Amino acid sequence: MATIDEDLAGLEKDIRQLKIEYDMYFGGGRKRPPTEIEWRIETVVKRYSERGGDLKYTQRFRFTNLSQTYAKYKEVFRKRLAQREEGKIERHFGAAAKAIEALRAKSQDAAAADSGGERPKIFRMTCSAPEKESEKVEKLYEAFVNAKQEAGEDMGKMTRSAFNEFVRKKTKDLQTQKNCREVEYVVETVAGQVKLKALVKS
Repeated sequence: MATIDEDLAGLEKDIRQLKIEYDMYFGGGRKRPPTEIEWRIETVVKRYSERGGDLKYTQRFRFTNLSQTYAKYKEVFRKRLAQREEGKIERHFGAAAKAIEALRAKSQDAAAADSGGERPKIFRMTCSAPEKESEKVEKLYEAFVNAKQEAGEDMGKMTRSAFNEFVRKKTKDLQTQKNCREVEYVVETVAGQVKLKALVKS
């Protein structure tokens, strides 16, 4: 049986994954809402709402924050689902997608100018053993998915497991070829296109 800390870690992971899956659903990347993940979250939230006295202060604080985050997401998802059912959500393809990308690129350039030339929304992650650093790889995957969605790009055949395998193999290959210990992965959007770079660290 899982410990309280393990349950809370699983809850945090499921909430992050729920947001990704819902974003994919609203973006047309999946056919049905992620009801299975939502059910798991509801089960854990209900369990510890009823067992609040069993939690230590730090556990209760963490659970409260996670519950509030989930409640906010849930309300956003509920409104977007209602809009979808009413036909108020527009799908952006073709010329519309290009127009959106142009506006996004313009706003990014403005943001870059305001920040002294540094491009916004660049995610960096350094690892040496991806198979043992699943949390890092998961955050990299989330950053990649979010960047793709914001840029209006399709994930294609890149599933979570395929992404994990790519990072594992790429890291091992660079470590062998470049005789390095760490590899830095960078997710950034350049001219409306999402780039995933693997750089040798040391």
